[in-house]
Amino acid sequence: MDLGEKISILAGAAKYDASCASSGSGGAANGGRASAEDGKPVFGSNLPAGVCHSWTEDGRCVSLLKVLFSNVCRFDCAYCVNRASADTSRSSFTVSELVELTCEFYRRNYIEGLFLSSGIFADPDIVMEKLIETARALRTGAGYGGYIHLKIIPGAGEKLIREAGLWADRLSANIELPTDKSLQTLAPQKSGKVIFGAMENFTELDTQFEEDRRTIRFLPRGRNTAPVFAPAGQSTQIIVGASPEDDRRIIHLSSSLYRKFSMRRVYYSAFIPVGAPVRGGIPDPRLPELSGPPLVREHRLYQADWLLRFYHFSAGEILDETTPFLDPHIDPKTAWALAHLDFFPVEVNRADYETLLRVPGIGAKTARRVIETRRSRSVGFEHLRRMGAALKRARYFITCGGVFIDRPEEPRRIYRLLADKDGAGRQLPLFEF
Repeated sequence: MDLGEKISILAGAAKYDASCASSGSGGAANGGRASAEDGKPVFGSNLPAGVCHSWTEDGRCVSLLKVLFSNVCRFDCAYCVNRASADTSRSSFTVSELVELTCEFYRRNYIEGLFLSSGIFADPDIVMEKLIETARALRTGAGYGGYIHLKIIPGAGEKLIREAGLWADRLSANIELPTDKSLQTLAPQKSGKVIFGAMENFTELDTQFEEDRRTIRFLPRGRNTAPVFAPAGQSTQIIVGASPEDDRRIIHLSSSLYRKFSMRRVYYSAFIPVGAPVRGGIPDPRLPELSGPPLVREHRLYQADWLLRFYHFSAGEILDETTPFLDPHIDPKTAWALAHLDFFPVEVNRADYETLLRVPGIGAKTARRVIETRRSRSVGFEHLRRMGAALKRARYFITCGGVFIDRPEEPRRIYRLLADKDGAGRQLPLFEF
């Protein structure tokens, strides 16, 4: 099999993993490795196989070579296109092929970084060693200074995770499903305990390296500096819709991951029915019957995730026991506001930062601009518009100098005006909702 065929197979096999990002890694100037954020603008859609688009937390688009080392897998996870029972073409790269491919794409400006995962073709330690060998060869042999994201293979030893973090900018261990019960049903060869163990190993190593860096700051000049360990942190992925858990369970899980493991990012991947195994023409009964991936639900979960990370909401505020699912027609911040109209209206010229963050249509960036502008003058509706506020939503929940555009009354009327008419979950700006 030639290299072109391998790229086609192993890039296609990697596209279902959403847990790749490129933010958070420092460049050479601040002691970190080069980040994909520092690359040149990405190209259009006419890119080589395996080049995918990813986004930084500030909204910039970057390009990554996203491939599997191998799509040969001993596991038979019901939701996975690479499962052992799937009738699909199998292939594997060699380390030298991946190194050459990454460097060649990087030199041609096709990519700004590498995202490398793999099927479990052997013992977890052996698979992890192959990923590490690739990253090490890129750094030391090829002199590659671009972004690298490696997948942690659950079950790999702590020493291997430590070495992986010395060569990669980011590591990730995918939890895949929200509960261990669902894992046992759809992926019986996987264990939530083992996956959480990998996350915990990363957290302990990250803390250890940070303590070493703090210690070295007080040593005399000329001493060796502490090595950098995965400066872009760790991330994970949750598949949405393959198992029966509701949104409330998923949001509480994400909140726990951020809190316990200092997770940099939780990704949500809508379950794609095309990955369902078929035996004798009969769909796997363990999987739900869906007409298509639940993309609206995925989008609302990302918005709820932003409320957790940037808007200082708790998981219990977003959904409670009486509301297990996010509303598909309005964003979760607006849903919270309509359920708490007693909190409104907010006077923009007096409210503190935390209060401003609760207003639909006012994001973190706009809230900071409001606080800054108020030091020299009062803020009016036109000022808010120029600052980036979405007055279509904010108008029902604010006053400027005591003046209303619309009073926060009749929540059903506001809901009708702000809801997606077709329920298609159009892509609202995540940073200003």
